[in-house]
Amino acid sequence: MLVLSALLAVGLEYAGLPAALLIGPLLAAVVVAVTAGPVEIPAPSFLFAQGIIGLMMAHSVPVSIAGEMARDWPLFVAGVLSVMVVAAALGWMLARWHVLPGTTAIWGSSPGAATAMMIMAEAHGADIRLVAFMQYLRVVCVALVASVVARFWVGSTGDARPQIDWFPAVAWLPVLETLLVIGAGVLLARVLRLSAGALLLPLILGLVLQHLGWVTITLPPWLLAIAYALVGWSIGLRFTRPILVHVARALPRVLASTLALIAICGLLAACLVVVAGIDPLTAYLATSPGGADSVAIIAASSKVDMPFVMAMQTMRLFLVLVTGPSVARFIAGRVSARDRAQERAEER
Repeated sequence: MLVLSALLAVGLEYAGLPAALLIGPLLAAVVVAVTAGPVEIPAPSFLFAQGIIGLMMAHSVPVSIAGEMARDWPLFVAGVLSVMVVAAALGWMLARWHVLPGTTAIWGSSPGAATAMMIMAEAHGADIRLVAFMQYLRVVCVALVASVVARFWVGSTGDARPQIDWFPAVAWLPVLETLLVIGAGVLLARVLRLSAGALLLPLILGLVLQHLGWVTITLPPWLLAIAYALVGWSIGLRFTRPILVHVARALPRVLASTLALIAICGLLAACLVVVAGIDPLTAYLATSPGGADSVAIIAASSKVDMPFVMAMQTMRLFLVLVTGPSVARFIAGRVSARDRAQERAEER
């Protein structure tokens, strides 16, 4: 599984696809689970990987984003809420049509960070395998469409990806402090038994300590690669043949939903251009539904307002993290109530 993961990750990275370091191990684990039988990843390893992802997210939020949001807060509120409402509506439609079970369609449609959505979905009872399928299908579609828009709309290269130095010289004291924050957050989450706490507590601790200047979050690329692989393996090894059949059946409608979300977000971007005078590519990248890391790469290689793009992406991520469980429960409750009412009507 390790060799196959490395081959797939390198291949996907070479092809320029986003999240290759997670999707490669995930696909390798699916192959192993379906062909060679059950293999388990120790639970503490998965929890520690979640903590690393939480610190990575905290590290990506600079203090300057608060000023950007405060200056244009009406635009941010309108833009972020519009994307969230559209995504929730599409998730509700998929749940109502029983394309995917329970709250899975709602979590899968949530326009936040894909990895965070998967971890939170599992903590709140959704099927993490199907959520991963929806989230990463959308990440790939969004990245491809955004790259095409950047390349052909404004003539940007759009796909210039920075070279990764896997083993850079690092200051080991900040690395040790970062690992201690992760360990403390994960341990506290176990003690308090918080849903998705292994992700959220390190994220909150990292944000507070980083902005107070008490910790410099330092995550070497090789450590992030290990965390991505552990998360990918933990999810992929849970796949079975019946789940793969379910994925194949759901693919056309999930893909149609994904493309509809991207198209509607494009219309919202057009509204920002007309109403607020934002340049087209900045508005499009700011409203792109998810894949904040791949959007950041495209934005960095284009002539756009980078702080505006990342501030809107980050604000939406945190709102989805905070409101996701309540939204999923609300929509699932309405869908279940409607199904029960239909069953009673058919019995009469």
